[in-house]
Amino acid sequence: MSVPSALTIYAPFPQEPHHHHLLILLHGWGADADDLAPLAQSLDLPSYHFLFPSAPFPHPHVSQGKAWYALESQDESGLALSRQLLRQWLLGLESTTGIPLQRTILAGFSQGAAMALDVGLDLPLAGICILSGYLHFQPDVRNATIPPILIIHGRQDGVVPIGAARQARDILHQFQPALEYEEFDMGHEIPSSVVTRLQTFVQQQTAPLS
Repeated sequence: MSVPSALTIYAPFPQEPHHHHLLILLHGWGADADDLAPLAQSLDLPSYHFLFPSAPFPHPHVSQGKAWYALESQDESGLALSRQLLRQWLLGLESTTGIPLQRTILAGFSQGAAMALDVGLDLPLAGICILSGYLHFQPDVRNATIPPILIIHGRQDGVVPIGAARQARDILHQFQPALEYEEFDMGHEIPSSVVTRLQTFVQQQTAPLS
């Protein structure tokens, strides 16, 4: 895999004075930042500014697709670098947006959801949302305060089996007892019912400005 220098960020709307919170959505394997951008309008969260990073690596089979790391190799090539780039970018957001991590929610779909868990568990985020995702490491967060977590998965998911979501739920529940978990009768997708559930979770984690 070629070595990127930074993440490519797609922000569909300019930062506005009434945007006091951030919602970041990480796309899945083979997609790019444009894939989840329509959610900005569907979610109807007027106080939020949306950011959609594109993964740093080209997808091996999709001409315009991106990957956070190689799924077809046993060593998950690229994962360490993507983790580093994403973490550095998140830690630098307040300096460019004026919005701290405490008012930022990190969400992801599929491989992007795995990345959200990978980098988000030990950051002071307002919340983490996992859509059709999985946990690809054993967290060591004994001394950390874990953000609120929402996990949503489809019982008919043929890409990421439902067992992966249940495993993540059981592991993460040890660290975040208030974790919210919900299964839907769906495949590997984000239907309107999931958008509504995601919107509710985000609103619940949106602390009033002091």
